[in-house]
Formats: sequence, structure tokens, C-alpha cells
Amino acid sequence: MTALEAVAVHLPPRAVPIEAVGERIGLTPRQLRLFRRFHGLDQLRLDPDGKLPDLLDAALDGLTELRGRERHVRFVIHARSMPVAVPHPLNPLHDLLAARGLGHASAFTVTHHACAVGLLAIDLAGRLLAGEPDERALAVVLAGEKTFTRDAQLVPETGIFAEGAAACLISAGGERHRMLSFAVRQRPEFDGRLAEDADLLARYQRAYPNVMVEAIEAALEQAGLRLGDLAAILPHNVNQASWRMISRRIGFPLEKVVLDNVRSVGHSFAADGLINLHTATARGLVRRGDHYLIAAAGVGATFSAMAMRS
Repeated sequence: MTALEAVAVHLPPRAVPIEAVGERIGLTPRQLRLFRRFHGLDQLRLDPDGKLPDLLDAALDGLTELRGRERHVRFVIHARSMPVAVPHPLNPLHDLLAARGLGHASAFTVTHHACAVGLLAIDLAGRLLAGEPDERALAVVLAGEKTFTRDAQLVPETGIFAEGAAACLISAGGERHRMLSFAVRQRPEFDGRLAEDADLLARYQRAYPNVMVEAIEAALEQAGLRLGDLAAILPHNVNQASWRMISRRIGFPLEKVVLDNVRSVGHSFAADGLINLHTATARGLVRRGDHYLIAAAGVGATFSAMAMRS
């Protein structure tokens, strides 16, 4: 059974007010008021001087449980929301792994689930490990991206991206943080440029909570769980307003939805679930034996949920 053996998080030390980012990317005062007052955003963790390999390397450096076990790593997966991160023929993932003693591993990127791709990467890592004859085999999932364009910084009227990163060590037979189910709901009718199509954006926003709830309910049903069994829901950090709405709709206590990082970190692409897991365990919201659920949505549109037992 797929298990998360360890999670490491890297948050750039620079916290930038959303107004400073808004000025750079051309947000209006009305848009900034919406993000601050309604969506609950305050500041973003950004590293304007760092590059993509710096983010991933910093997250990998915190994965102390990997040290001395590098030879057992069979797969390294970069969960990437953006289809393109660097110009061809640059390959920062392979360069990073060679420097880290992981050049022997099969390394690749998964994408096209947008910001829900982190959960896809975890599920895929577990499936690959299940076919390995060596029970010591491991996989590493990396998540983290740069806000290198306006499109990579903004989801119109929904969220502003940050540059947090995470690394996760995965095994096929660990005892902690075991995956019980993984559910996906895809709605390709919402594929398009939301920033340029007001009607598409409005339809996506109306459907968003309903489809997210569908994915959550499907994951719970697959795992044989009820909402009351969950110690916490770990959402993606797109904003607080959408999760307040979803929490009311499903009747789940808002205080058990880990929203701390929406305000203080920002939406870090596919790394949010792992960042919030780190926060939840540090705060004692998720303890040994607890059930919890990770949920994420990506424009395009993919809605995913993963039920876990810690």
C-alpha cells in the first residue's frame, strides 16, 4: 500500500504582500481588495532571485530520511502544474538528481492535471513501486514551481501563486500515512483561458464547489470512510472563500480544514497538499492513526481527493 514515509517543505524566506505582486502584474485595486478581504490572501512566499532547481534542491535537502537510502530510489517524479517550466533543451530535474546521487533513478515529470497533479504523482509513484521486486524500493515526489509569467502568477479572481516547494519520500509498504483511495473528476469543458473568457470563468466558478465535493465524496466512499472519520481536510491553498463554501456544503467543521497557509504562504502550485500535511502534523491536527483527506483542483479542469490514514 502506498505510504508517505517523509515530507519536507521549503518556504522561501521572503514574504511579499499581495499588493506588491499585484502592482507588478497589473491587478486593479478592486481585484486586490477581492483577494485580501474575500479570499483571505495576505502575503506570498517568493524567491525572485532563485531558479527552479534552487526550489527543488531546497525541498530535497530537507528530506533527511532519504540520506543513506539514495540507492533504493527507483523513481523521481516532478509534479508540475505548468506544462512548460524551462526552455528546451534545459532539464533542471535531471541535473539536480545527478548532483544529489540520484542520477540512477528513472526521473520524469507529470503534468496536465494542473494544481491537482501532486496527488496524481503520489498515486503513480505507488503504482510503480508495487511492480518493484525489491521491497526496499523508494520513490521521491517533488513539487514546486516558479511564477515566471503573469499566467504562472495568477488565477483570475481566484488565487495568486507562490513559490513554496515540497519533497515526499514514498514506499510501497510503509506503516504511516498510507493512501486508502484516490478519486479524480475531470471537466474538460472548462479548458481555456479564464483570463480572457468571462463566461468560461463564471461557469467554472459556479461548478467548482459541486465538482470538488463529488471528488471528496468519491474518495471517502472508496476508502469506506465518512466525513466524521476525518481528523482534517488538507486543501490546496487557492483561497479561503472556496473552502468555507465547500465546508458548509458538506457539513465539515471549518476549523478542521487547514487554511493557515492560504494567508501566510500562498498557493504553491502542486505542493500545497504536502505543505499542508507538514503544517497539520506539526500542529497536532493529524496524529498517528488519524484519517485525513487531501484535496486539490486544477484549472482545465481536474478535481482530485485522496484519503489517507496517518
